[in-house]
Amino acid sequence: MKQLTFLIVGLAAAFSAFGQQNNPKQAFNFGFEQVAGTVPVGWSNFGEGSYKLEADSNVVKSGKYAASIASLGDEPGYRAWAFTIPGSYPGKEITLSGFIKTEDVEGFAGLWMRLDPQVAFNNMQQEGLQGTTEWTRYEFTLPMNPDKTEQTVVGGLLVGKGKVWFDSLSVTIDGQDIATLQPQEKKKVPAQLDTAFDRGSAVDIPALDEPLSESLEVLGLIWGFVKYYHPVIAAGDVNWDYELFRVLPAVLKANGKHQRDEVLMQWIARLGPITETEEATLPAEGVKLEPDLEWINTTGFSAELTELLLNIKQAKRTGKHFYVSVYPAVGNPNFSNENPYPRMQVADDGFRLLALYRYWNVIQYFFPYRHLIGEDWKDVLGEFIPKFMEAADTQAYVLATLELIARIHDTHANVWGNNPVLNSFLGVRYAPVEVQFVEEQPVITGYRHNTWGKDTGLEVGDVITSINGETVADVVSRMLKYTPASNYPTQLRDIAPKLLRTNDTAMRIGVARNGEPHSVVLNAYEPNILKMHNRFLNTDTSFRMLTDDIAYLNNGTLNADNLGEYWAQIRDTKGLIIDNRNYPSKPGANRVGEFLMPNETPFAKFTFCSIQEPGLVVLGGMSMNTGKENAAYYQGKVVILVNEVTQSAAEFHAMAYRVHPSATVMGSTTAGADGNVSPIVLPGGISTAISGIGVYYPDGGETQRVGIVPDVVVRPTIAGVKAGRDEVLERAVQFINNP
Repeated sequence: MKQLTFLIVGLAAAFSAFGQQNNPKQAFNFGFEQVAGTVPVGWSNFGEGSYKLEADSNVVKSGKYAASIASLGDEPGYRAWAFTIPGSYPGKEITLSGFIKTEDVEGFAGLWMRLDPQVAFNNMQQEGLQGTTEWTRYEFTLPMNPDKTEQTVVGGLLVGKGKVWFDSLSVTIDGQDIATLQPQEKKKVPAQLDTAFDRGSAVDIPALDEPLSESLEVLGLIWGFVKYYHPVIAAGDVNWDYELFRVLPAVLKANGKHQRDEVLMQWIARLGPITETEEATLPAEGVKLEPDLEWINTTGFSAELTELLLNIKQAKRTGKHFYVSVYPAVGNPNFSNENPYPRMQVADDGFRLLALYRYWNVIQYFFPYRHLIGEDWKDVLGEFIPKFMEAADTQAYVLATLELIARIHDTHANVWGNNPVLNSFLGVRYAPVEVQFVEEQPVITGYRHNTWGKDTGLEVGDVITSINGETVADVVSRMLKYTPASNYPTQLRDIAPKLLRTNDTAMRIGVARNGEPHSVVLNAYEPNILKMHNRFLNTDTSFRMLTDDIAYLNNGTLNADNLGEYWAQIRDTKGLIIDNRNYPSKPGANRVGEFLMPNETPFAKFTFCSIQEPGLVVLGGMSMNTGKENAAYYQGKVVILVNEVTQSAAEFHAMAYRVHPSATVMGSTTAGADGNVSPIVLPGGISTAISGIGVYYPDGGETQRVGIVPDVVVRPTIAGVKAGRDEVLERAVQFINNP
């Protein structure tokens, strides 16, 4: 489905402009010679894990400085330098080149370049640059699409351990230095020229009563429907965000439903008449979801307003829309023209209401799993209007948004990025111990600092029973509504690392050890001095023989380039265990199917949302296949290990491996979030996302929320954790030997 890159692990990077100056003739500091303190001017960095990044004057290729990244500690993550070139440039090909020096790199290092939004990308992952190397020049070229490009981001990265230096970078377009070129001027549509409410909506919504709440709910329904169905909005002729602020005062003053409907009719009529209509016809087959528009007829609008809305429903649409497009080659929705309004004042009632309306309607019309939400999504709109209106401070607004996001039950959905409001809410300091839920109880599974962790007196296998006097059950219950995920096990997965966070320097917890209660005071530390474990990044060897006739592949670190070498040892074994309890970090793991399968076999189908008929979700005609004609295919047993960490691409790979004739999926519930991610921005600069396409088994079976359902359920136990055992792997070996 999608190859893991550091950008997918660090989704926040997809929303960041890195604070660059929007100056077409800026001096590109690609040689790192301009330095402020220890940081190259104009450069920023992102990633996760403990790393040191600096301008290094001791190891250089040329000039006075190079940029370096060095890992700290034993838990690998990734870190990247980034420089953003705003705007778009005319041309056919863009080339990034530069010099790299490495020292003891385990993982990979490389240059990287991304043309946003999702136009083209490369991070040299395929080069597999590892170990210790002297200064070497590297370059790669990407195809350009100037009309779709909004910015270009370049840099260098380190995934895993070691140290890397970068120097003398260069960006050229069709052979010409980018510094000598002028960016392409993009023609703005009228929606982008409307600045009337840039300083605020000037909307003051009074205390809600039942009629006003109903009117705001109706306005949210109609505002979103007209946004996505009316051809004038699709053309970008109107700033529909600001039109909301224009109509709100009249809606607030309306005396009764009749007057409200008249206000809405006059407002919509200003867009002009619908000149071309056509009868909407659904595809003869493959319809997964029909547009949910029956409310137009059943809400009780005036006959004139109902007729107007039905006329808009029948408007002829081209499939092109200012506010939403589709990513090429994939088909998930792209909301790149939505304004994040980063300087929004949280006390602004109009902008908070806009945030609710924008998100709710994105889900209503472009979430391919709307039918799996588990409740009527229209009811959620009415429920959250008072929540957003009462959220008059920043924390309340972010939490209301997070609670709304959680209601779609999609593990790809969250408030992404390093959100300072959420950090403060959860706590900026951490206890020096690792926690995971085992047997649905929070259990100490390791230490974030060898000395401080052991000094707590806590032992692996201790069960946390209370935190600062509050029972764990109550803490979890309180956190669930702020924990977006497709299913309960994945919610617990994400709650676990947040349990022992605080804004204080210490906390008291109750634990049970061998049934005996204990009370422990834990000191809390800033995360940059602890080793924060990332369960998605499994750094174990990608291949080993567990016994003479049972092989093991770690899907998290597997590199397809090594499969031929591994397969010489795997081919004649009686069993192969593929560990998907991680996220794939190397390219081409799906090529395992070429070795596993006797022939090309379908394993997945996809659904896509329609821009021409918003709310329509259709099953695509093509399937995704794995394998090829192979008389020497693997004839042993294949056991695929999964758990709640198995998410997205890892779930997709598990689906592909599962079609082997002798495959068994073993473990526990996966994250239940498949399909390419579509980022969304909300007022206040809040970054979120959804699963943008639907992923199904060839027979139409669901994967979202239910995940990859194991054939054999095996879960870790507290006793197994205490003993340091991998009970799921042990059961897989036993299954191969004695099914």
